[in-house]
Amino acid sequence: MARTPNAFAVHLILEGGHREEVRFATIQEFQQWYSNEIVPRSDSQEFINVPLKTIQGEYMVVRPSKIVAIRVEPVFTSSVDRF
Repeated sequence: MARTPNAFAVHLILEGGHREEVRFATIQEFQQWYSNEIVPRSDSQEFINVPLKTIQGEYMVVRPSKIVAIRVEPVFTSSVDRF
């Protein structure tokens, strides 16, 4: 039986080597944010919001043109499957 991730850690690698990690509850939530915010503005110098759902009252903005890579990693809260 395949395990299902509890969240997805998205690592944004920015120009200059800076890295940020944000989490999404589902891969679909990440895909929606990516296709609605990043793709249409990929060469834009204007700031866009990056959702930080794990940190209350804190937010991050980034210039889409400064994102050099994105790594998506499934996160499992337990290494043992329990039935």
